[in-house]
Amino acid sequence: MAIIVNLDVMLAKRKMKSKDLAEQIGITTANLSILKSGKAKAIRFSTLEAICQALDCQPSDLLEYVND
Repeated sequence: MAIIVNLDVMLAKRKMKSKDLAEQIGITTANLSILKSGKAKAIRFSTLEAICQALDCQPSDLLEYVND
């Protein structure tokens, strides 16, 4: 996959648990887990915005393009 999701890295840097982030942004822990694992096919901009706000980061901190 060419898009790498670094959500777990940002969670570790902010010392936040997935469960806490999911509650804060209003999604299920299962959906957050799918996103963290890179298995998600899409992400809503509103969800991405909420994650960035909660983690005080930029979308580029969470998503990385790697050329295959």
